[in-house]
Amino acid sequence: MISSTPGSTTRPPDTDGARRVVVVGGVAGGMSAAARARRLDERASIVVLEQSDHVSFAGCGLPYQVSGEIPDRSALLLHDPASLRASLDLDVRTRHRAAAIDRVGQTVTVAADGGTYELAYDALLLAPGATTVLPPIEGLGHPAVHTLRTIADLYALTTRLAGLEAEIAAGRTTPTRAVVVGAGFIGLEAVEALVARGLTVDVVERADQVLPPLEPDLAPLLAGELRDHGVGLHLGISATAVVTQPAGADHAVVLELADGTALDADVVLVSVGVRPASDLAEAAGLALGERGTIRVDADQRTSDPHVWAVGDAAEVVHAVTGTTGPVPLAGPANRQGRRAADAMLGHPTTPQAPVLGTAIVRVFGLTAAVTGPNHTTLATAGVAHEQVRVHASHHAGWFPGAEPVHVTASFAPDGRLLGAQAVGRAGVDKRIDVLATALRAGFGADDLAELELAYAPPYGAAKDVVNMVGFVAQNVLDGTMPQWHAADLDEVGATSLVLDVRSHAEHAAGHLDGALNVPHTELRDRIDEVREAAAGRPVAVHCATGVRSYLATRVLLAAGLDARNLSGGWLTLITTPRAAREPEGAPA
Repeated sequence: MISSTPGSTTRPPDTDGARRVVVVGGVAGGMSAAARARRLDERASIVVLEQSDHVSFAGCGLPYQVSGEIPDRSALLLHDPASLRASLDLDVRTRHRAAAIDRVGQTVTVAADGGTYELAYDALLLAPGATTVLPPIEGLGHPAVHTLRTIADLYALTTRLAGLEAEIAAGRTTPTRAVVVGAGFIGLEAVEALVARGLTVDVVERADQVLPPLEPDLAPLLAGELRDHGVGLHLGISATAVVTQPAGADHAVVLELADGTALDADVVLVSVGVRPASDLAEAAGLALGERGTIRVDADQRTSDPHVWAVGDAAEVVHAVTGTTGPVPLAGPANRQGRRAADAMLGHPTTPQAPVLGTAIVRVFGLTAAVTGPNHTTLATAGVAHEQVRVHASHHAGWFPGAEPVHVTASFAPDGRLLGAQAVGRAGVDKRIDVLATALRAGFGADDLAELELAYAPPYGAAKDVVNMVGFVAQNVLDGTMPQWHAADLDEVGATSLVLDVRSHAEHAAGHLDGALNVPHTELRDRIDEVREAAAGRPVAVHCATGVRSYLATRVLLAAGLDARNLSGGWLTLITTPRAAREPEGAPA
C-alpha cells in the first residue's frame, strides 16, 4: 500500500498495472466511492484522505444524539481507519488534508502532522463536502455559539449542555435557554433535541415561515406544533449580534434581532445552510458552476479527465426545472460515489439522474416531507403548473387512530407530476416515497389515480392519499373541477359570491365575513337563492377540505352557474398566510 512518509512523492509499486485511486474526503460520497472501488478491483491502491478525525460517521444522526434518543455517540461512528483496513483493505489517513492538486503531474499535496508530502494518482475523487454558512452576526466567536455539522461540533455542543445541566444539578434556578438561528431541516431537528434536553428554545428565521422550502399553506402546521411545545418563533427577522453578558448574569449572552428584540441564551445554535467546499477544486482550475459547485458530467467526471467529484460540493441537475446547483443530501452523495467508482475503474455506469431533493423531517409529533420543486421554484423557472391540495386520512377513516395527511402537489398542464409536499402525524413517509418514485418514473395524474397500493384498514384506505391526489388532479386538469386558491382570497372576495357549503355549526364556529352559508345537502333546494345572491358573479365555493364543495361545484355547474372550488378548503384557507387574515371566528 502507499506510504505516508512526509516530504516525498509516494507512489505504490505499479509494475503490475494496479490502479492508483486517491479519495479526498470521507463520509457519504467519499467512502461510498472508496468501498465500491475496492469491490470492483481487489488490486487497486486506494488511499482516502480525511482532514478531520472521523472518516465515516452518520451526520444525519447528530441532532438525535444531542437529544439523547441515540444514547451512545459511538453509534454514529460507522467506521475508523482500522476497520476499513481490515474489511476493505483501504489506506485511510485521518488528519491528512489535501492542500493542492497538480493536474499535470497527477499528484496531490497532502498536509499532515510533521509536514507535507506528494501523493500520486491515476484517478482522483473529490468529496470535500460543504462548510457551514455563518451569517453576518457580530459576536459569533463566543463559546456559547455552536454549529451542528461534524462530530467535533457534536462534542462541543453536548459538552456545553452537560455543563449547563451540572449547574442546574448544583442549584442553578434560572432555566437554561437556547436560540436556534435558522428553521430549516437541521435547525428544526436541533430545536426538538434542545427541548428534549430541557431547554427553553426560541427560533429565529429570516424567511417569513419555518422550513422555507415547504409550501406556505403547510408551514403553519409546523409552526403550530412548535408553539404547542413551548418554542418561541421569530419569523421574517434576522439576528444581528451576540452580546456577552457580565459574569453573574442569568444567561451567557443576549441575541439581538433586527427588530430590537433581545433574546437571552445560554446556547446559540446557528444553522442557516452550507456552501460547497470547492476551494481546492477552484485552485486546481477545475470548472465550477454558478453557485460554486464542482461541475461534473453524468459519470461524475470533472473538467479534468482524471478527476471526479461527488457529494455536497458536486453540481447536480435538478429534476423538472433543469437548473443546476448543490443538493446536500446523503442519498444522492452515496449514489454519486458508487457511480464515480464505476467510472474510475472502467465499470459500466448508470448516468446520474436529475436530483429530486426528496427530504423529510420530524418536528415533535408532526412529519414534513418534500420531493421535487415547490411552487416558488417552478414559478421562478417559468414552469407552467397547477397545484392541488388534499387532506385525507393516513388509513381508513373509520378505523381507530386515523390521522390526516395534508398534501400539496404540483402538476404540469399535460398531467405530469412535478413535485409534492406532505405534513401529518402518520403515514407521511410512505406517501412521499410513493410520490418521489412516481416523480422519478414520470408519472402523471392518471398514473397516481391507478396506482395499486397496499390496503388494509390499519395501513391505508381503498382510495389511498396518493390515489386521491391523482383523482383531484384529474378533475382539475380536465375541467371537471374548476378551482380557486386561498392566496387569491382578496380578488375572489371582491369579484365573486363566496359560498360556504359546510354545516351551520361549522359555519358558526368560524367563517369568512360575507360568505353565504348553504350546506351542500340543502343546495339543490336553494339554487335560486344562490343564483340571486350571485347576481351574475362567479361563485367561489368552499367546505372544510374541498370534498363537499366539489360536490356543490358540480351541482352549481349543472345549474348553469360559473362555480369554482377552493383548493384544500377551509383547512388550507386558515393556514395560508396571505389569505387567512382574520376570517371571522377562525383560530388565531
